[in-house]
Amino acid sequence: MQETNLEEKLIQGKKNGLPVLLVTLLLYALAIAGIIIGIIHFENETDTTLTTTVFVIGLLYAFFGWILFCGLKVLKPQEALVLTLFGKYVGTLKGDGFYFVNPFCAGVNPASHTKLSQSGDVKGVGGPSGTLVIAESGVSTAQEVPTKKLSLKIMTLNNSRQKINDCLGNPVEIGIAVTWRIVDTAKAVFNVDNYKEFLSLQCDSALRNIVRTYPYDVAPNVDTTGDGMADEGSLRGSSEIVAGKIRAEIQTRVEEAGIEIVEARITYLAYAPEIAAVMLQRQQASAIIDARKMIVDGAVGMVEMALERLNEKHTVELDEERKAAMVSNLLVVLCGNHDAQPVVNSGSLY
Repeated sequence: MQETNLEEKLIQGKKNGLPVLLVTLLLYALAIAGIIIGIIHFENETDTTLTTTVFVIGLLYAFFGWILFCGLKVLKPQEALVLTLFGKYVGTLKGDGFYFVNPFCAGVNPASHTKLSQSGDVKGVGGPSGTLVIAESGVSTAQEVPTKKLSLKIMTLNNSRQKINDCLGNPVEIGIAVTWRIVDTAKAVFNVDNYKEFLSLQCDSALRNIVRTYPYDVAPNVDTTGDGMADEGSLRGSSEIVAGKIRAEIQTRVEEAGIEIVEARITYLAYAPEIAAVMLQRQQASAIIDARKMIVDGAVGMVEMALERLNEKHTVELDEERKAAMVSNLLVVLCGNHDAQPVVNSGSLY
């Protein structure tokens, strides 16, 4: 029965790359010396069986000794190498060091050629270490040499912005940044075809699935928690809660790929361009209404206070008609958009 869910196996006790390298170089030196000795004896016609044997062994080693170099592996901190032997998974090397393994083992990394908009995949022009600079038609480009090693560092994936309809049907544009790392190298390499593309697609799917349950802004009669009660959840006001749900949704989708989602953050949120102007006018109108309500409430309170003070001190006696005129004038002055132009009455009040 074929295995469909491999578990990671760590290869221990293989940090003997330096001694093997020195022994291999020494054997190469002895092989070259044996070849030279054999040639000298052949030219002098004094070759013996021993000389012939040394010459043949040296010649064979010179042709095939380089195979041992294929078993030398160097790993930096936070790197791993998944090894297979004739198609069978034999284990994973983890930790920095100089290793020697079976020379016929091959490293596997199906995402080595995949470049996403994330840390570790974007390289600047100028030829940093591990990159190959190619000039074509006067334009310099930087192309990273593919490697079979897997990075165990925390990386940040910044997918392109998506246009999604919120729960009210309004199209919004949203972008997220997801920090992730590989925790099981065997699952990442063998359980999915390409773990980078798999992660990117699952991030887009989870983002769409969560965003469509929230309105852009607070809206009445909307249930975002699934408890049957209307609440004040929104993409704009509850970004931390939304980001937490997105992280949990992505984690459940990439568990089988041996990936851990460390954090998910909303990096961009706005209405789609086709409705952005209309929604801006709506927000402006709502702000104007709220401001006017506050101004009217304050003006009414000031008028009430003025009438009470005049009545308490008996400064002037006003009938109901004059009170109404005074209230009207004060409200015009206090609620107007422009400064009032006073009119001085020099005649009788009546």
